Amino acid sequence: MADTLRLTEIFYSLQGETRTMGLPTVFVRLTGCPLRCTWCDSEYSFHGGSIHALDDILAEVAGYRPRYVTVTGGEPLAQPNALPLMRALCDAGYEVNLETSGALDIAEVDPRVSKVMDLKAPGSGEHARNRFDNLMHMGPNDQLKFVLADRVDYEWARMQIDQHGLADKGGELLLSPVHGQLNPRELADWIVADNLPVRMQLQMHKYLWGEEPGH
Repeated sequence: MADTLRLTEIFYSLQGETRTMGLPTVFVRLTGCPLRCTWCDSEYSFHGGSIHALDDILAEVAGYRPRYVTVTGGEPLAQPNALPLMRALCDAGYEVNLETSGALDIAEVDPRVSKVMDLKAPGSGEHARNRFDNLMHMGPNDQLKFVLADRVDYEWARMQIDQHGLADKGGELLLSPVHGQLNPRELADWIVADNLPVRMQLQMHKYLWGEEPGH
């Protein structure tokens, strides 16, 4: 249907990760994802949801009077109307982040949007789905995220940073431990020992609200 999206939830909370961590943010969580990462924490968004008109989504977001809006999922780009949604949010004056898996083409995402794109490490079970040509569409306003389950994942991420010259592309590199699986202190020690040009991040919302949806 034209100008509609399948939506799991809209909520106002604190951003738990990325460069806007801790800032009040409206989250627009779209339904559906073609990936099945082993550590996924939003499986409830794979199915179900309800159809909403684009104008109704924009009106609900505006009701919170936010500065920051994050479009997430699932995988938002699995719905073609995610693109006009993000354009409309930018036109409304919000600072917009897109959280995307890196498995779908990002070339048509509005350049005003800060893309937060994963490179899936082996521990995700989905690293074969990485679309490396997306890297050419990442710019200084974007953020590349590695979610790491163990030392193997860390070494894989370190190799990608080196082989693709990711530290020289101008965007921000984010390394995150899988919550409850990789000890954050271990990851911190590895980063410091290797002097990696990255930002380590923890999922702040997990420490505040655990696995509750809507945060």
